[in-house]
Amino acid sequence: MDGVMQVRRHFELTTEEIGALERLFDSEYLNEFGAWDSEQPYGYSPADTHVLAFHGRELVAHVGFQRRLILVGTRDILVAGTGGVLVDKRFRGTGIGRQTMRCAQTVMRDDAGIEFGFLGCREEVVPFYESAGWVRIYATERSLSRLDQSSKIVSAGAPNLVCSVKRHASEWPEGDIDLRGTPW
Repeated sequence: MDGVMQVRRHFELTTEEIGALERLFDSEYLNEFGAWDSEQPYGYSPADTHVLAFHGRELVAHVGFQRRLILVGTRDILVAGTGGVLVDKRFRGTGIGRQTMRCAQTVMRDDAGIEFGFLGCREEVVPFYESAGWVRIYATERSLSRLDQSSKIVSAGAPNLVCSVKRHASEWPEGDIDLRGTPW
């Protein structure tokens, strides 16, 4: 399926686009997590860039990312912290998710300074990300809790993946990861 892709900086989102994002996310997560909030989506860090996929006038997929300097081992690395990856249930399996992700990766590559895409996810969606060119890495990750934005969370073994942007994914440095904020 070919969707119409639109790329928006967060501050450029129209009222209609915010409403469409709210409907998309609430259709998936309202019962479990409550209403979606564009400034603090379920306690995760908000995207500063959104890739929106439309089928006609309907928003059917989204990928967001936020530029952030994180610490990996002893090195500062500028990443596109990726989150808010969602495809409308009716359009899953059509290829629109992969198309939206590929568009997001192109936008990342056009953004000066971003070295890698970075994301954390559930085990069951790792194959989707790998099919879109993401590579799994293994490291202990530190972040702030999405629930209170102050408690420190340390996790080891949860899926983290990177994608090539300015640097190839194989160049990801070794060492523990400090997200210096909440995850995406």
